[in-house]
Amino acid sequence: MIFVTGATGNVGRHVVDLLLAEGAEVRALTRDPAGASLPGGVQVVGDDRLAGIRAVFLNPAAVGDRTAALLASARAQGVSRAVLLSSASVRDDVAVQPDPIGERHKVIEDAVEASGLEWTFLRPGEFASNALFQLAPQIRASGDGIVRGPYGRSHMAPIHERDIAAVAVRALLDDGLTGARPALTGPESLTFTDKIRLIGEAIGRPLRFEELTPEQGRAAMTQAGIPAPVADVLLRYQAEGVDRPAPISPAVREITGRPGLTFAQWAADHAGDFA
Repeated sequence: MIFVTGATGNVGRHVVDLLLAEGAEVRALTRDPAGASLPGGVQVVGDDRLAGIRAVFLNPAAVGDRTAALLASARAQGVSRAVLLSSASVRDDVAVQPDPIGERHKVIEDAVEASGLEWTFLRPGEFASNALFQLAPQIRASGDGIVRGPYGRSHMAPIHERDIAAVAVRALLDDGLTGARPALTGPESLTFTDKIRLIGEAIGRPLRFEELTPEQGRAAMTQAGIPAPVADVLLRYQAEGVDRPAPISPAVREITGRPGLTFAQWAADHAGDFA
């Protein structure tokens, strides 16, 4: 049986569905078991019930400060494998991580590695779903179709959450990814303005980009609830990507046996969120 944390989140829900499609038994952790609306046959729980579990999908955003306790309990109850949703911000070539995003995830990676469990660290770059909080509120509220942000020519390779989940499922069920740290990206490099255009095409509404200064962009991020240090890191990434196509990882294709899903597909899947 597989234990999935953050089972109703952007990635976790796809992990649950894909595991079921493989015939795996799933126990799903969520803050609201009664309202989870997960498929029939899933054991939905609100706490760390790990008896009978073989492998754990670990989402730090869902587990939070309980990570160390969950790992200790997992080892004590015979869990053999942990697949961690980490971050491409983690760097293996430095003693001290250069930003708080990388540092937070590196601490968790170290805890998983020290737990004695088999492990795989998934390291995705930009999630396509970041557009849900970066762009969806603006697009829904914009009567003139104007979408504002800094660094319109900045490149990223956004990854569909379904592709992250597909790699996670292979790591949970197969042995070939034990000890691996696959870097995960989408299949194409896109600018901020490209993403806005593709969302407009998905919702059948022309959208137009208007550039903000970095200071205005930072203010918009912090007003939306992003901590200032994280906003600073994101803006630095965006600045570094101006007019520089993002590197594309082959990992999704190599691990899943199919091409990664495009941002246009992601936008079509989520068109209702922008309407």
